[in-house]
Amino acid sequence: MSRKEPAFAERLQTATKAKQIQLEKIRATALTNEAQSAERQAVLVETERARQIRIAERKIANRQIAEQRNAERAAEEARKAQAATEEKARKDAERVAKLKADAARKLEQKAARDARYAERKARQK
Repeated sequence: MSRKEPAFAERLQTATKAKQIQLEKIRATALTNEAQSAERQAVLVETERARQIRIAERKIANRQIAEQRNAERAAEEARKAQAATEEKARKDAERVAKLKADAARKLEQKAARDARYAERKARQK
């Protein structure tokens, strides 16, 4: 072997040193990553809390809107029922008035017919 080529022990030593250097780099990166990871985790937790609060607020708002719609719908149905009742009462009153008018007209017609009949009888005598 020539002196320019390293011996086996030297190569092992060089490989061990390279491994140690890589481990130190990884450990240094891991420490900074752990700090960054903790910060990211804190941000994620805070974001999730804010999201949960927004969702809860949205649910409350939607529930209030739904209750308001239901109240409006109930009021509209009550108004329609009231209008239908009033319309029915008006139609009943119109029908009763028409029946009374028809009865009065028939009585007038009968009275006129009876008067004509009485005139005819009076002329015949």
